[in-house]
Amino acid sequence: MRTVFLGCYAPNAFKGLIAGSDRKAAIETLLGSVGGKLETMMFTRGEFDVMAISNFPDQDSAMGVVVAIHASGAFTKISVLEELDMDKVLVSAKKGAAVYTPAG
Repeated sequence: MRTVFLGCYAPNAFKGLIAGSDRKAAIETLLGSVGGKLETMMFTRGEFDVMAISNFPDQDSAMGVVVAIHASGAFTKISVLEELDMDKVLVSAKKGAAVYTPAG
């Protein structure tokens, strides 16, 4: 399962970055602990401070990492985007659209 993590660092985490901290190695270790793998990471300017594209064996392992990151207190905001197989989504959407009756 491919995911994109977007995060906003808390002030104490920025102090750690300034002091010197290999975040790529830390992320690789974290993801590896649940069978995940980091594709790429980058620091960004704008709404989010960091972005990581990763692969996980399943949704549970990906969300476990999110819970661990939240619990660390290093981030004030985390968004997780999961890659979809749009062909499969559209198959289900067509089935649902064929039987759904909207209110009103």
